Amino acid sequence: MKDSLILGVSARYLLAFAIPLSVFVLLRGHNEPGGGFIGGLIGAIGLGFHAIALGSAATRRLIRLDPIAIGGIGLLLGIAAGLPALLVHGEPFLTQQWIGALPIGTALVFDIGVYLVVVGFALGFLLPVLED
Repeated sequence: MKDSLILGVSARYLLAFAIPLSVFVLLRGHNEPGGGFIGGLIGAIGLGFHAIALGSAATRRLIRLDPIAIGGIGLLLGIAAGLPALLVHGEPFLTQQWIGALPIGTALVFDIGVYLVVVGFALGFLLPVLED
């Protein structure tokens, strides 16, 4: 499919639309359930379409990291989001904690971790299937 001009151009436009939309959904949904997961799915769909249209090598050059490493970083962020409540305050794991007076809490860190896990593992599954 890499020979289709229309598919290649549309993949670039779709990716340019999907990544900002996925980040918007991630940040907008951080106070509501599902922001990281659905944002990660939108980003993975954009990158997956890019891989289908332009090849997995082009997508690997675009993301620069191994997809499994991206998923692993996200998993570590998700675990790290629960530790302040457990270790510092003695509350249950993943209890929301706020960082000073800023409107940023551990729920946002957890959602970013979920986002990276979804994108990383979706691409980790898809890119080897599309290898040339």
